[in-house]
Amino acid sequence: MPSSVPRSAASPSSAPPSRARRLLRSYRFPLAILTGVVIGAVIGLVLGERASVLKPFGTLFVNMMFTLVVPLVFFSIASAVAGMSSAKRLGKILGAMLAIFAATGIIASLLMIAALGIFRPTDGVQVELTQPEKTEDVGSIGDQLVQTFVVDDFSKILSTEHMLALIVFAVLVGIATSSIGEKGAPFSRFLSSGSEVFLKFTSIIMYYAPIGLGAYFAALIGELGAQLVGDYLRAFLVYYPVAILYFLIAFTLYSFLAGGRRGVRRFWAHILEPTAVSLGTSSSVAAIPANLRAGERIGVPRDVRETIIPIGATIHMEGSSLSAILKIAFLFAVFQRDFFTPSNILIAVAVALLSGMVMAGIPSGGFIGELMIITLYGFPAAALPIIQIIGTVIDPPATTVNSVGDQASSMLVARVLDGKDWMDQPDEHDEHDPAEPLAADLAGARTE
Repeated sequence: MPSSVPRSAASPSSAPPSRARRLLRSYRFPLAILTGVVIGAVIGLVLGERASVLKPFGTLFVNMMFTLVVPLVFFSIASAVAGMSSAKRLGKILGAMLAIFAATGIIASLLMIAALGIFRPTDGVQVELTQPEKTEDVGSIGDQLVQTFVVDDFSKILSTEHMLALIVFAVLVGIATSSIGEKGAPFSRFLSSGSEVFLKFTSIIMYYAPIGLGAYFAALIGELGAQLVGDYLRAFLVYYPVAILYFLIAFTLYSFLAGGRRGVRRFWAHILEPTAVSLGTSSSVAAIPANLRAGERIGVPRDVRETIIPIGATIHMEGSSLSAILKIAFLFAVFQRDFFTPSNILIAVAVALLSGMVMAGIPSGGFIGELMIITLYGFPAAALPIIQIIGTVIDPPATTVNSVGDQASSMLVARVLDGKDWMDQPDEHDEHDPAEPLAADLAGARTE
């Protein structure tokens, strides 16, 4: 006689999984990456410089990510622009992006100034000055700006050293593809297919991430251990807490402004993977693939995420704004000058914005930003190694803030463009036929 008890009730294995199991299933891969990074950090602390023997395993992962990122950025941006609903929307995305990048950079700078004013970690700092053996000749600022947006040979586009030039090239390819209508439709489908292929390629490489990032982080901590002593420890102790607070509080606020409580939940549910990659590699560019995957899961429209995140990895640097303020204050303490005057603070915020947005996209931009700090305030050349060491010590958390900030900014841009219900809207820009509206907009612009 068959049992009258329903099969679902009689079979314990068919019972719905507990909340803890669901969370573990959702976060198992990001947690595996974070576990690898933590284990690597412990190994680096224990073994010190001997942990460098693990570096090749980390370099293998980092090199694969850097090899992947150029075609991924090209195909994602070009396909997004080619499939954009209108040329006007592209302009709105870029305008909102620049305004949000500037606003978040200013907020980050003011937060670091407030922390320095309250805790005064640089008081009594004494550092022995040594003249740099040589300085890099980076050419005039005009030459550097030209090299930011264009290169003199196509082969140079295929390099992470010229990311802004690659982005400009990809945007123009997308516009050209859409502007020729039906004739460009096959190429547009090729761009879209290429974007999907390299996103899948990213997923395959990420299976190695826990091992690769753990090994890379072990070597990094082993190498930096000797530098975290003396007065430089003060820079470490002030930057890391401020960066962590900014990471937790500011990004929660930004995601709340973008999407309310649901925006906060989605942001923190999917940001662990790009956080781990950027922390382990100290590279915003290497974190682009993970960030694009996170943006898709959060629900950021395709044209927004595939425009904001690659560009943000090059010119949006909230962590760099935090570090620029710290470097300036540290030098003022070394040379026994008062940093907390209105003029010095205003110049510091301007320098932080330039370092975090403009200079970050220029070849040798980090070096130019450091030279700008020295020359604007009249510090001697011997000050250069001081801020270079500080930059090395605080690079991992600065990069993480930079990278995760791109995701928060993409959510804010989506909120500005598509309203408060942007997470509920279907991703029309993903399914849009690229041969029509943008081409019509461009044709109309030519006739006006």
